[in-house]
Amino acid sequence: EDGSVVTWGAAGLGGDSSAVRDQLKGAQQIHATGRAFAAILEDGSVVTWGDRDFGGVSSTVRDQLRGVQQIHATGRAFAAILEDGSVVAWGDRECGGDSSEVRDQLKGAQQIHATVRAFAAILEDGSVVTWGDRDFGGDSSAVRDQLRGVQQIHATVRAFAAILEDGSVVTWGAAPYGGDSSAVQHEL
Repeated sequence: EDGSVVTWGAAGLGGDSSAVRDQLKGAQQIHATGRAFAAILEDGSVVTWGDRDFGGVSSTVRDQLRGVQQIHATGRAFAAILEDGSVVAWGDRECGGDSSEVRDQLKGAQQIHATVRAFAAILEDGSVVTWGDRDFGGDSSAVRDQLRGVQQIHATVRAFAAILEDGSVVTWGAAPYGGDSSAVQHEL
């Protein structure tokens, strides 16, 4: 009720938050990668701890993490939606921790979803922007023209499925993990 945080478990995997204990006042939400945590505080700032290679250190983006509304995670990276709809990512760059290549497209983000190594953001105009490992859904270029009027996105470990406003479904990512729905497209 007071927004304090208590952690336990393997120290290097996020179980020891003593280094940031004084900063962890007023925690509202906590999210996790495979080995790190990120807490959104009352003031919209973020505190991270755990394995630096899994997003446990956010010092390179700390100044950008203001007005954070949501945080989402892949297995090794975090992505935050700010109150202005922009997105800040950190952690393992190959797993979505670097969104610099799509930064100009990431305006008006409403939702973010994740596979183990990639992110997909639904923008306010119903389009989708993806980044991260291309083999895990980080590259949606093959279906970009179909990703209009997106209402929802769901993810498996290596693929995404988007439901459009007309009820149709568009998939991308690794085919064996659901990224290719062409065999059942007539049923969707």
